[in-house]
Amino acid sequence: MLGGVREVIELAPRSVILHVVSRMKDKRFTRTLTARAWFLFPALIGFAALACAQIKPSIGVNTSLRGRRPFPADNPWNTPISREPIDPNSAALIKSIGLDSRLHPDFGTDPSNGIPYIVVPTYTSKVPVVFDYPDESDPGPYPVPTNAPIEGGVNAKGDRHIIVIDRDEWKLYELFSAYPRGTWIKAGSGAIFDLDSNKRRPAGWTSADAAGLPIFPGLARFEEIERGSIRHALRFTARRTRRAYVDPARHFASMLTDESLPPMGTRVRLKASYDIRRFDPSAQIILQALKTYGMILADNGGNWFVSGAPDPRWNEAELNSMKDVRGSDFEVVKMGPIVTK
Repeated sequence: MLGGVREVIELAPRSVILHVVSRMKDKRFTRTLTARAWFLFPALIGFAALACAQIKPSIGVNTSLRGRRPFPADNPWNTPISREPIDPNSAALIKSIGLDSRLHPDFGTDPSNGIPYIVVPTYTSKVPVVFDYPDESDPGPYPVPTNAPIEGGVNAKGDRHIIVIDRDEWKLYELFSAYPRGTWIKAGSGAIFDLDSNKRRPAGWTSADAAGLPIFPGLARFEEIERGSIRHALRFTARRTRRAYVDPARHFASMLTDESLPPMGTRVRLKASYDIRRFDPSAQIILQALKTYGMILADNGGNWFVSGAPDPRWNEAELNSMKDVRGSDFEVVKMGPIVTK
């Protein structure tokens, strides 16, 4: 029994254990405990921890997080925006991305179609990384195992993201334009995120994504379809963006100053009036997330391309049905201050 309690305590959030320990220091609390209660106290700690414990994610490529959500509940990625006001410039911004352009799920069953990731234990060996943009990258080493998937595959010529989640330390490691070289990795840029924190990148810094944002929390994952809901915003791209960014973004990737173009960090949502009932269940879950949490502009790319992780369980026909959604079915959530320098 005590072994099981020990395991539960190890899995429990530190805040739970600290709270119980602080109560033990309260004399009014301890006086109420009989000798028998004191004998059972370790078990009581365990049961309290069990009630709040986070089950650790599985280890492996594109594996399950077992319901655990990256970043705190009040993080921008996890904040519902369905009732937020519309941006005054919404019509122009949507038009610039494409009123008649269709929503495009940029992921599917093909391992090379989508942005893969790998979950590792904390004892994974770390390797040094040499960056093209070291001034805006978090220095290594990074815990990248030899079987870490590369976006597009080992021979890809695109963004070549590598995404690693340390399930024990609950940290996210992301690399852009990553080329493993045996005992080290060459990469364009890289970023490390504490998944228990809302801390942003420094102003003006990129990440492994153009907007200076983390990539992983914006991916649609099949695990979420199985659970029946996506509880975060999704990541999307647009072909032409503005030389500007808005929170939570930290970086722009354009020389265009036209105010009708969307700055990085622009958040859009599917209009509440859009009827999603005719779609299959998996598509409905994604589209409902676009109503509740929206999607955040994170990179230059295809218009209305929404990101996800590849998985052989996706239903390609159901994903393709979302292409019926047009740009005109979206609206821009009111933005905060726009940074242009």
